[in-house]
Amino acid sequence: MKKILVFGSLNIDIVYSLDHIVRPGETILSSSIEKNAGGKGLNQACAISKTGLDVYMAGCVGEDGDMLIDTLSSFGVNVDNVKRLDVPTGNAIIERSRDGQNSIILFAGANRAIDETLIDCVLASFSTGDTIVLQNEINGLSEIIKKASEKGMYVVFNPAPFDESVFSLPLENVNLLVVNEIEGAGVAGKGDDATYEEILDALKDKYRDNEVIMTCGKNGSYWQKGDKRIFEKARVVDAVDTTAAGDTFIGYFIASREMGYDTEDAMKYATIASSITVTRKGAAGSVPEGKEVFK
Repeated sequence: MKKILVFGSLNIDIVYSLDHIVRPGETILSSSIEKNAGGKGLNQACAISKTGLDVYMAGCVGEDGDMLIDTLSSFGVNVDNVKRLDVPTGNAIIERSRDGQNSIILFAGANRAIDETLIDCVLASFSTGDTIVLQNEINGLSEIIKKASEKGMYVVFNPAPFDESVFSLPLENVNLLVVNEIEGAGVAGKGDDATYEEILDALKDKYRDNEVIMTCGKNGSYWQKGDKRIFEKARVVDAVDTTAAGDTFIGYFIASREMGYDTEDAMKYATIASSITVTRKGAAGSVPEGKEVFK
């Protein structure tokens, strides 16, 4: 039976609720503070697990990472490959505005302490046809992508947060590249004024053999491979927190395809799931259960 592995980041999220995102030089009061389990890897693993599929999490936490392991376990995620190290757990400071937008500061901590021994140990349990899901919040990505591809795994990469290091990665070995419009423009080498079509065309020219998903918030989402392109319209909802929307989309798209749904249906279910997520506060806890989405 095929397996799904999320090899990614695990963070302790400290969330401050604010009237608006803090401007340079400004000091404002927070109406509340929350401590949640987060990290793109953890969020995506929990999203996949909430569809009812089995999923394995690999990554690193510090001695203060119990709440992350407990959260994953509570959602049914296999945590045998989550290693505890003598370094601080990854941390995210999240500003959440009254209109549901967020601004995030990341401290990588244990997420950047992955070594080749761990990579080889984790991948030894997976084989051809299995899926691996990666984000740009951990180190060792070149080695992980190359070795997973050599094993015949289906490689999914979400280059978030986007930076220049993405261009040093073997993206030709990535089967599915998932970006938002900002990340998409960065990977495509386009400016802020580029249209969605211009970004997608540039990505097609650079990565013709890759599947690409670009999410565009309230403006919907696109899937493409070669000359084929699918657009999925966004659902209109009252957003209160967009923190895990992208992670939910990725998790549900992957899970839907694994369940046998075609690409159009997978885009639809991913969109429905992420539209539910933004109506709830929090990260992994805001991701809907499969029964809320697959109706």
